[in-house]
Amino acid sequence: MSTSVSDAPTLHIRGNVLLDDDREVGDLWVRGGRVSLTRPSAQGAGMRVIEGWVLPGLVDVHCHIGLAAEGPVPHDVALRQAITDRDSGVLVVRDAGSPSDTRWVQARTDLPRLIRAGKHLALTRRYLRDFGHELDDPSDLPEAVREQAVRGDGWVKLVGDWIDRSLPGGGDLTPLWPPDVLARAVAGAHAEAARVTVHTFATETVDALLDAGVDGIEHGTGMTGEQISRAAAAGVAVTPTLLQVARFEEIAAQAESKYPLFAKRMRHLHARRYEQVRDLYDAGVRLLVGTDAGGTIAHGRIADECAELVAAGIPAAEVVAMVSWRARSFLGLGSVVEGASADLVVYPEDPRENIDVLRYPTAIVLRGELY
Repeated sequence: MSTSVSDAPTLHIRGNVLLDDDREVGDLWVRGGRVSLTRPSAQGAGMRVIEGWVLPGLVDVHCHIGLAAEGPVPHDVALRQAITDRDSGVLVVRDAGSPSDTRWVQARTDLPRLIRAGKHLALTRRYLRDFGHELDDPSDLPEAVREQAVRGDGWVKLVGDWIDRSLPGGGDLTPLWPPDVLARAVAGAHAEAARVTVHTFATETVDALLDAGVDGIEHGTGMTGEQISRAAAAGVAVTPTLLQVARFEEIAAQAESKYPLFAKRMRHLHARRYEQVRDLYDAGVRLLVGTDAGGTIAHGRIADECAELVAAGIPAAEVVAMVSWRARSFLGLGSVVEGASADLVVYPEDPRENIDVLRYPTAIVLRGELY
């Protein structure tokens, strides 16, 4: 249950307020839903004081509101998904593809800010059924990308590779799009001021993605050292989705009898998932934090994804920055400054010292309202 901004007392948030990599303050005030970094001359008897370690609202950059394992979900289920994300401290969601029209989420002030990527773009029978917009002909990709770019909020999501069950000797991961078609599609998205991020598990897909100038790579489990270096130099962001990659052993076991090549590859990717993330981090790749919630992963698991990144060898302080102010900057949302929307999460201890603290927010302030 929330308290209306118009009725609520001004909030005084104090302790350790982390604004970005270089700025930390001891006090912050909330008036009319906005941040004030200036002590008010009259604080008033009704002011509510909240103490703790404070972060800008967390960001899940790979999340699917409106999607479940079977495909699109009813409005009430999507609403519960969004509330679950909010209550985990996620106050911004970059949708990474959804078959549902979730624009209604953006009209709800009690739900996370939603940046939509429209529908996944894939080929017929080369992705999960009912998850995205399936094309019969790869040459239709550039026009489909333009359509999604116009309909979305500055992002387009492509499926770069998936299992090809028609291969002799058992199916395996193969790229969906010819390199020249992919390059035209990415150029078309950029012409519409949209960025492109791409699902990829396989090594064979990545060079064409980098050649085409994609802006993001989702999962990136097959990236080689050379491809990682190219991504770092080009400023391509990678979202490792370790919760999803943790399922690769289960996926391999289900596929082994019919698709042994695919199963072998998925087991290899699973076994080196932490090493892969350390390689990305050590190379200076911009890493983002995404749960892949909404398919087979439950919503509200941002703290689990952060814990996985720490388990892979990334310092907790770096993960905290990745999931909060750095992600907000990457998405163009700006930083916490005077007059910014008050979107904050308060914790009882410093999550930079113990990442598990992210599981236990003591207060969530979204658009100035306290939850």
